Amino acid sequence: MRSLRSRLGTAGLALAAAAATLTVLAPAAQAAYPPGFKSVGYMPSWSGSVTSIQYSKLTHINYSFVLPNGNGTLQGVPDPGKLQQLVSLGHQNGVKVSIAIGGWNDGNDSAFEQMAGNAGSRTTFVNSLINLVNQYNLDGVDMDWEYPDPGASANNYTAMMQQLGTELHNRGKLLTAAVVSEGGTANGVQPAVFGIVDWLNIMAYDGGSPHANYDWSINSVNFWKGRGLPASKAVLGVPFYSRPTYIAYRDLVAQDPANANRDSYNGNSYNGIPTIKRKTTWALSNAGGIMNWELSQDTTGSTSLLNAIWEAAGNGNPNPPLGGTITGFGGKCVDVAGANSANGTAVQLWTCNGTNAQQWTRNGSTLRALGKCLDASGTANGAVTRIWDCTGAGNQQWTAEANGQLRNVGSGRCLDATGPSSNDGTRLQLWDCAGSANQRWTHNS
Repeated sequence: MRSLRSRLGTAGLALAAAAATLTVLAPAAQAAYPPGFKSVGYMPSWSGSVTSIQYSKLTHINYSFVLPNGNGTLQGVPDPGKLQQLVSLGHQNGVKVSIAIGGWNDGNDSAFEQMAGNAGSRTTFVNSLINLVNQYNLDGVDMDWEYPDPGASANNYTAMMQQLGTELHNRGKLLTAAVVSEGGTANGVQPAVFGIVDWLNIMAYDGGSPHANYDWSINSVNFWKGRGLPASKAVLGVPFYSRPTYIAYRDLVAQDPANANRDSYNGNSYNGIPTIKRKTTWALSNAGGIMNWELSQDTTGSTSLLNAIWEAAGNGNPNPPLGGTITGFGGKCVDVAGANSANGTAVQLWTCNGTNAQQWTRNGSTLRALGKCLDASGTANGAVTRIWDCTGAGNQQWTAEANGQLRNVGSGRCLDATGPSSNDGTRLQLWDCAGSANQRWTHNS
């Protein structure tokens, strides 16, 4: 990970006493994200406490880092007691724990290059990792070689991953990898690797201007998908820290609680809650999950970025999961005109008829029918609604309110039956929220 250990220091908490008095937590359900959606967090050995992790909002944790030697053996696990405790608490809470191998390491990947370039050393390396996985009851390995170069190095990386993937998968374990956001360096991870790994953690940070902005980050995932990576294996990485000075998000919020909802402060750029939610909503439709670097840099409670991911994608969503019809003014149903799934098709009122054109599900903060999202064409009063490819943008996010209103996140205005009219074909639009009958909607599962 580019947020290197040397920059962050060694402010980890001593865990020896905690290990002796381990609190046994009641088993909690694994984060109830949509099937296949992953919430991955990195836990550094040098920072943070494993007892403060929000396990119920994660599916996977990667413990960072163990370094290789050039002959294929491994250097020692840093703070092994912390790793043991992490595995214990993670498994109690239904979360899988992998070991992350490598990291930025001040840009020194010479041990990887030496090891991967020799067949005997590769075998030693794979056997060493299998022994480590067995010793700590781990669920897999996350390969963080940053970064193999195109050419011979890339060929050696592929050979190493193929051998490691076979041994791990034969034992029911995971193999993932962290990869660069974009650019020519990405060619060090050849498309042949895509079929080997369970997924790639795309480090869509430390780039873009401002740092890790929405468009640049989405383009990073699309770059990998364009190289042939399946969407289900593309996990979007988000930063829990700022650039250029690497201030942790938790410290930014401590300086000013309003920073939780910003993306910049005192010359530093980062991702606040709205951007994290927007990225998560996009990932629900277009990727395999969200990864964060790293857990100790987060807050807890309502300002937590991990909680924002949970709210946007999981059971923490304040908008309850919906499935079925949405009825409104005059008892009519929200309907996709002509059951046409083309982008731009009008969303209207129509007599309820039980067809797929009237079946709506919530995914995060979006409302979907016929595989498309309910989309506002603008932000002003009178902007019409339609269906469109899901993008994760604010004009496709809707908050269900206690009085029955559906408030559009991008505009702050409410879904409104034009007129007001309840005639079949009445177009739905945005309008200032008034709590009137033509702005009240009932979700019928």
